Amino acid sequence: MKSVYLIGSIRNPLVVEVAAALRDIGFDVFDDWHAAGPTADDEWRKYENQRGRSYVEALDGYAACHTYEYNMRHLKRCDMGVLVMPSGRLAHLEFGYMIGLGKKCYVLFDQPPECYGLMYKMASGVFFSFTDLARCIFPLASNRLSAMAGVKDVENLTDSLG
Repeated sequence: MKSVYLIGSIRNPLVVEVAAALRDIGFDVFDDWHAAGPTADDEWRKYENQRGRSYVEALDGYAACHTYEYNMRHLKRCDMGVLVMPSGRLAHLEFGYMIGLGKKCYVLFDQPPECYGLMYKMASGVFFSFTDLARCIFPLASNRLSAMAGVKDVENLTDSLG
């Protein structure tokens, strides 16, 4: 079974929907980082500030080191990456890292970007619909998507992403 590291923002609810849809068509999806919740980074910053630690000092703390190693393990383990937009700079660092490892990486936009960025040419593919992404990364996805036509989550996901 192919594994996908789902890259995105902890504030983006589409991550959970895309993960479920990828699982439905047969992928092993790593999106466990999303379980920390939408305010995890803010809470970490607040905690480190209460301790009187700078950002650089916080990066050397046990929590940061543990989380970093956890994410790196899965970035290296997974066969491919999917960047779910909108996403911020940290997600783009993970995306670039996976590309640097020689892994196939795809971008799934929720809408056309306001500002065009030519560096997305590094991606193995850029998509504006989940269905098109699925057909690209899993050639048999057309059959699976057709068979799942009655599954509400996939319909909503496909509709919401174009």
